[in-house]
Amino acid sequence: MNASILIRTYNEERHLPDVLQAIAAQERKKFSHEVLVIDSGSTDGTLDIARKYGCRVLQVPREQFTFGRSLNIGCQEAAGEVLVFISGHCIPVHDKWFLTLIEPLTQDKVAYTYGRQIGGASSKFSECQLFAKYYPPTSMIPQEGFFCNNANAAMLKSVWKKIRFEEELTGLEDMLMGKQLLASGMKLGYVADAAVQHIHTENWRKVRLRFEREALALQHIMPEIHLTFSDFIRYVASAVLLDSSIALQQKKLSKCFSEIVMFRTMQFWGAYRGNQNHRKLSHEKKERYFYPK
Repeated sequence: MNASILIRTYNEERHLPDVLQAIAAQERKKFSHEVLVIDSGSTDGTLDIARKYGCRVLQVPREQFTFGRSLNIGCQEAAGEVLVFISGHCIPVHDKWFLTLIEPLTQDKVAYTYGRQIGGASSKFSECQLFAKYYPPTSMIPQEGFFCNNANAAMLKSVWKKIRFEEELTGLEDMLMGKQLLASGMKLGYVADAAVQHIHTENWRKVRLRFEREALALQHIMPEIHLTFSDFIRYVASAVLLDSSIALQQKKLSKCFSEIVMFRTMQFWGAYRGNQNHRKLSHEKKERYFYPK
């Protein structure tokens, strides 16, 4: 059986060598593989790095980019029967990541798998708390619900041909696919042992924009969710209190408190703004979401 490992990139020269080295070190047993880099206009050394490591490079014009469209382009071009998705700044933590992630697919237990994400030394404290919340240390195969994340995920190409990624969303195209898979009678699985270190090095504006565009997408997936300004205040206060108590236990509160307040404020302010935005996106707004300065 053969597999295609798909990596979406945009200016990933900082972490891409580590990602590709970790992929090259994976155990594969009976699997052959190819690595496809789907790039959306990198201006740094990303493409040179990809070619140096023997990746097949596909380029998506900047003006045509969405997360779902780049994945569909990669899936269409992929030669593998198994499609593996990993972000250009997600580094597998051991050499059995690949086999562990795809095993439930090859045993026909589920149609889509996604693995654990953890932070690194440079990760923001509250980001690590989000990883701990959504990516626990125990697998669930199959799982309940349609939450999933294709920064570290896999599916059969035969399944993708039936349900493709939505190309107009500003994010969460993975969750929408998960919802559609469940509605079609298929199952999702969370594979805790297939872990990656997910490295975000965003400034505060980029943090806000990430949660804003995801909240905008969530309107299409779960239109019943509505956030009020009082929700924003309440969520920030409760999240800061919880994170601070954990930081206090870890003796990190004095170092991390201001960062905790900023992260949670940007997270929920972005979520509130995205939830309130019901207008069609302009080209300028799309540029701001997909290519934040």
